[in-house]
Amino acid sequence: MIHPTAIIEPGAELGSGCEIHPYAIVKKGAVLGDRVVVHPFAVVGGDSQDLKFDPVIPSGVRVGAGTCIRESVTINRSTSANTFTEVGENCLLMAGSHVAHDCVVGRNVVVANAVLLAGHVHVGDHAILGGGGAYHQFVRVGEGVMVGGVARITLDLAPFTLVAERNGVFGLNIIGLRRRGVAREAIQELKDAYRAVYLTPGNIVEVAAAALAGNAYTTPEARRFLQFFANSKRGFARARSADLGENDGE
Repeated sequence: MIHPTAIIEPGAELGSGCEIHPYAIVKKGAVLGDRVVVHPFAVVGGDSQDLKFDPVIPSGVRVGAGTCIRESVTINRSTSANTFTEVGENCLLMAGSHVAHDCVVGRNVVVANAVLLAGHVHVGDHAILGGGGAYHQFVRVGEGVMVGGVARITLDLAPFTLVAERNGVFGLNIIGLRRRGVAREAIQELKDAYRAVYLTPGNIVEVAAAALAGNAYTTPEARRFLQFFANSKRGFARARSADLGENDGE
Protein backbone atom coordinates (compact mmCIF):
# COMPACT_ATOMS: atom_id res chain seq x y z
CA MET A 1 0.00 0.00 0.00
CA ILE A 2 1.39 3.38 -1.04
CA HIS A 3 -0.60 6.45 0.01
CA PRO A 4 -1.20 8.98 -2.80
CA THR A 5 0.66 11.70 -0.88
CA ALA A 6 3.78 9.59 -0.31
CA ILE A 7 6.81 10.19 -2.52
CA ILE A 8 8.66 7.20 -3.96
CA GLU A 9 11.53 8.47 -6.09
CA PRO A 10 12.61 6.67 -9.28
CA GLY A 11 15.38 4.27 -8.37
CA ALA A 12 13.89 3.24 -5.02
CA GLU A 13 13.06 -0.45 -4.59
CA LEU A 14 10.18 -1.74 -2.47
CA GLY A 15 9.62 -5.37 -1.53
CA SER A 16 6.23 -7.03 -1.44
CA GLY A 17 3.70 -5.95 1.15
CA CYS A 18 5.33 -2.64 2.03
CA GLU A 19 3.16 0.13 3.50
CA ILE A 20 4.14 3.73 2.78
CA HIS A 21 1.99 6.13 4.80
CA PRO A 22 0.93 9.72 3.97
CA TYR A 23 3.75 12.20 3.32
CA ALA A 24 6.50 9.65 3.79
CA ILE A 25 9.47 9.92 1.40
CA VAL A 26 11.53 7.02 0.05
CA LYS A 27 14.49 8.40 -1.89
CA LYS A 28 16.32 6.93 -4.86
CA GLY A 29 18.83 4.29 -3.82
CA ALA A 30 16.67 3.11 -0.94
CA VAL A 31 15.98 -0.65 -0.91
CA LEU A 32 13.13 -1.78 1.34
CA GLY A 33 12.60 -5.46 2.11
CA ASP A 34 9.23 -7.16 2.28
CA ARG A 35 6.60 -5.81 4.69
CA VAL A 36 8.51 -2.67 5.66
CA VAL A 37 6.21 0.02 7.05
CA VAL A 38 7.12 3.71 6.69
CA HIS A 39 4.97 6.11 8.71
CA PRO A 40 4.11 9.75 7.94
CA PHE A 41 6.91 12.29 7.38
CA ALA A 42 9.71 9.73 7.60
CA VAL A 43 12.53 10.13 5.07
CA VAL A 44 14.41 7.00 4.01
CA GLY A 45 17.58 7.55 2.00
CA GLY A 46 18.09 11.29 2.42
CA ASP A 47 21.51 12.80 1.73
CA SER A 48 24.24 12.48 4.34
CA GLN A 49 24.75 15.48 6.61
CA ASP A 50 28.54 15.04 6.47
CA LEU A 51 29.94 18.38 5.28
CA LYS A 52 32.28 16.54 2.89
CA PHE A 53 29.47 14.53 1.29
CA ASP A 54 29.16 14.71 -2.49
CA PRO A 55 25.47 14.24 -3.41
CA VAL A 56 26.47 12.98 -6.85
CA ILE A 57 27.80 9.77 -5.29
CA PRO A 58 25.52 6.77 -5.97
CA SER A 59 24.72 5.30 -2.56
CA GLY A 60 21.67 4.28 -0.58
CA VAL A 61 19.90 2.71 2.37
CA ARG A 62 18.88 -0.91 2.86
CA VAL A 63 16.06 -1.76 5.27
CA GLY A 64 15.38 -5.38 6.20
CA ALA A 65 12.08 -7.20 5.95
CA GLY A 66 9.46 -6.53 8.61
CA THR A 67 11.04 -3.34 9.94
CA CYS A 68 8.75 -0.52 11.11
CA ILE A 69 9.84 3.09 10.62
CA ARG A 70 7.69 5.46 12.64
CA GLU A 71 6.79 9.13 12.21
CA SER A 72 9.55 11.62 11.29
CA VAL A 73 12.36 9.06 11.35
CA THR A 74 15.32 9.95 9.12
CA ILE A 75 17.75 7.40 7.67
CA ASN A 76 20.59 8.97 5.65
CA ARG A 77 22.35 7.27 2.79
CA SER A 78 26.01 6.27 2.96
CA THR A 79 28.93 8.46 1.92
CA SER A 80 30.93 6.07 -0.30
CA ALA A 81 29.97 5.07 -3.83
CA ASN A 82 27.88 1.91 -4.18
CA THR A 83 27.52 1.37 -0.43
CA PHE A 84 24.53 1.41 1.91
CA THR A 85 23.48 2.52 5.34
CA GLU A 86 21.97 -0.69 6.75
CA VAL A 87 18.98 -1.38 9.00
CA GLY A 88 18.28 -5.07 9.62
CA GLU A 89 15.15 -7.17 9.71
CA ASN A 90 12.33 -6.77 12.23
CA CYS A 91 13.59 -3.53 13.74
CA LEU A 92 11.47 -0.79 15.29
CA LEU A 93 12.65 2.77 14.75
CA MET A 94 10.39 4.93 16.90
CA ALA A 95 9.25 8.46 16.14
CA GLY A 96 11.86 11.14 15.61
CA SER A 97 14.89 8.84 15.70
CA HIS A 98 17.82 9.40 13.35
CA VAL A 99 20.15 6.89 11.67
CA ALA A 100 23.05 8.76 10.09
CA HIS A 101 25.22 7.88 7.11
CA ASP A 102 27.09 4.57 7.04
CA CYS A 103 25.42 3.18 10.16
CA VAL A 104 24.82 -0.56 10.45
CA VAL A 105 21.87 -1.55 12.63
CA GLY A 106 21.39 -5.27 13.23
CA ARG A 107 18.28 -7.44 13.40
CA ASN A 108 15.49 -7.12 15.99
CA VAL A 109 16.78 -3.80 17.27
CA VAL A 110 14.55 -1.26 19.03
CA VAL A 111 15.58 2.38 18.56
CA ALA A 112 13.31 4.42 20.82
CA ASN A 113 11.96 7.93 20.28
CA ALA A 114 14.45 10.69 19.47
CA VAL A 115 17.54 8.45 19.57
CA LEU A 116 20.37 10.00 17.52
CA LEU A 117 22.92 7.73 15.85
CA ALA A 118 25.86 9.62 14.37
CA GLY A 119 27.74 8.41 11.31
CA HIS A 120 29.31 4.94 11.17
CA VAL A 121 27.64 3.70 14.38
CA HIS A 122 27.24 -0.10 14.51
CA VAL A 123 24.40 -1.60 16.58
CA GLY A 124 24.30 -5.34 17.23
CA ASP A 125 21.31 -7.65 16.98
CA HIS A 126 18.63 -7.48 19.70
CA ALA A 127 19.90 -4.20 21.16
CA ILE A 128 17.42 -1.79 22.78
CA LEU A 129 18.31 1.90 22.74
CA GLY A 130 16.32 4.00 25.21
CA GLY A 131 14.65 7.24 24.15
CA GLY A 132 16.58 10.46 23.69
CA GLY A 133 20.02 8.83 23.67
CA ALA A 134 22.88 10.27 21.60
CA TYR A 135 25.63 8.10 20.10
CA HIS A 136 29.02 9.41 18.92
CA GLN A 137 30.26 8.54 15.44
CA PHE A 138 32.06 5.18 15.05
CA VAL A 139 30.66 3.83 18.35
CA ARG A 140 29.86 0.11 18.47
CA VAL A 141 26.88 -1.13 20.48
CA GLY A 142 27.19 -4.86 21.06
CA GLU A 143 24.42 -7.38 20.57
CA GLY A 144 21.80 -7.63 23.26
CA VAL A 145 22.78 -4.34 24.93
CA MET A 146 20.03 -2.41 26.71
CA VAL A 147 20.68 1.33 27.02
CA GLY A 148 18.65 3.57 29.33
CA GLY A 149 16.90 6.72 28.20
CA VAL A 150 18.76 10.00 27.57
CA ALA A 151 22.12 8.20 27.63
CA ARG A 152 25.25 9.84 26.22
CA ILE A 153 27.36 7.23 24.49
CA THR A 154 30.87 8.03 23.25
CA LEU A 155 32.54 4.65 23.87
CA ASP A 156 31.95 1.08 22.68
CA LEU A 157 29.39 -0.95 24.67
CA ALA A 158 30.20 -4.62 25.22
CA PRO A 159 27.56 -7.20 24.24
CA PHE A 160 24.78 -8.19 26.63
CA THR A 161 25.35 -5.31 29.06
CA LEU A 162 23.07 -2.80 30.75
CA VAL A 163 24.15 0.79 30.08
CA ALA A 164 22.93 4.18 31.30
CA GLU A 165 23.95 7.81 31.79
CA ARG A 166 27.32 8.69 30.20
CA ASN A 167 29.04 5.44 29.15
CA GLY A 168 28.08 3.69 32.38
CA VAL A 169 27.94 -0.12 32.38
CA PHE A 170 25.77 -1.44 35.22
CA GLY A 171 25.83 -5.22 34.82
CA LEU A 172 24.52 -7.77 32.37
CA ASN A 173 21.16 -7.72 30.59
CA ILE A 174 20.11 -11.00 32.20
CA ILE A 175 16.40 -10.49 31.59
CA GLY A 176 17.02 -9.88 27.90
CA LEU A 177 19.16 -13.01 27.66
CA ARG A 178 16.47 -15.13 29.29
CA ARG A 179 13.77 -13.74 27.04
CA ARG A 180 15.84 -14.81 24.06
CA GLY A 181 16.15 -18.30 25.49
CA VAL A 182 19.91 -18.18 26.12
CA ALA A 183 21.02 -21.25 28.04
CA ARG A 184 21.77 -21.06 31.77
CA GLU A 185 25.32 -22.28 31.10
CA ALA A 186 25.95 -19.40 28.70
CA ILE A 187 24.58 -16.86 31.18
CA GLN A 188 26.86 -18.18 33.91
CA GLU A 189 29.86 -17.98 31.59
CA LEU A 190 28.91 -14.41 30.67
CA LYS A 191 28.85 -13.51 34.36
CA ASP A 192 32.30 -15.02 34.79
CA ALA A 193 33.62 -13.27 31.69
CA TYR A 194 32.14 -9.96 32.83
CA ARG A 195 33.95 -10.24 36.16
CA ALA A 196 37.17 -11.30 34.46
CA VAL A 197 37.18 -8.28 32.15
CA TYR A 198 36.00 -5.59 34.53
CA LEU A 199 37.58 -6.75 37.81
CA THR A 200 41.04 -7.71 36.58
CA PRO A 201 43.56 -4.85 36.71
CA GLY A 202 45.37 -3.95 33.50
CA ASN A 203 44.65 -3.15 29.88
CA ILE A 204 41.09 -4.23 29.11
CA VAL A 205 42.01 -5.47 25.61
CA GLU A 206 44.83 -7.63 26.96
CA VAL A 207 42.71 -8.91 29.83
CA ALA A 208 39.91 -9.98 27.47
CA ALA A 209 42.39 -11.60 25.06
CA ALA A 210 43.97 -13.59 27.89
CA ALA A 211 40.56 -14.79 29.08
CA LEU A 212 39.63 -15.81 25.53
CA ALA A 213 42.89 -17.69 25.01
CA GLY A 214 42.19 -20.05 27.89
CA ASN A 215 39.73 -22.94 27.93
CA ALA A 216 37.38 -21.50 30.54
CA TYR A 217 34.84 -20.06 28.08
CA THR A 218 33.20 -22.42 25.61
CA THR A 219 29.76 -20.96 24.94
CA PRO A 220 29.34 -18.75 21.84
CA GLU A 221 27.85 -15.91 23.89
CA ALA A 222 30.78 -15.68 26.31
CA ARG A 223 33.30 -15.88 23.50
CA ARG A 224 31.52 -13.15 21.51
CA PHE A 225 31.57 -10.97 24.62
CA LEU A 226 35.33 -11.40 24.97
CA GLN A 227 36.04 -11.07 21.24
CA PHE A 228 34.31 -7.67 21.22
CA PHE A 229 37.29 -6.17 23.06
CA ALA A 230 39.77 -7.09 20.33
CA ASN A 231 39.56 -3.70 18.61
CA SER A 232 37.98 -0.29 18.99
CA LYS A 233 38.13 3.17 17.46
CA ARG A 234 36.52 4.82 20.48
CA GLY A 235 37.64 2.83 23.53
CA PHE A 236 35.36 0.90 25.87
CA ALA A 237 32.74 1.91 28.42
CA ARG A 238 33.67 0.71 31.91
CA ALA A 239 31.62 -0.91 34.64
CA ARG A 240 30.23 1.31 37.40
CA SER A 241 28.17 -1.21 39.33
CA ALA A 242 29.48 -1.76 42.84
CA ASP A 243 28.84 -5.51 42.53
CA LEU A 244 30.20 -5.95 39.00
CA GLY A 245 28.29 -8.61 37.15
CA GLU A 246 25.71 -9.16 39.90
CA ASN A 247 23.34 -6.31 39.00
CA ASP A 248 21.30 -8.65 36.84
CA GLY A 249 17.80 -8.69 38.27
CA GLU A 250 18.12 -12.04 40.04
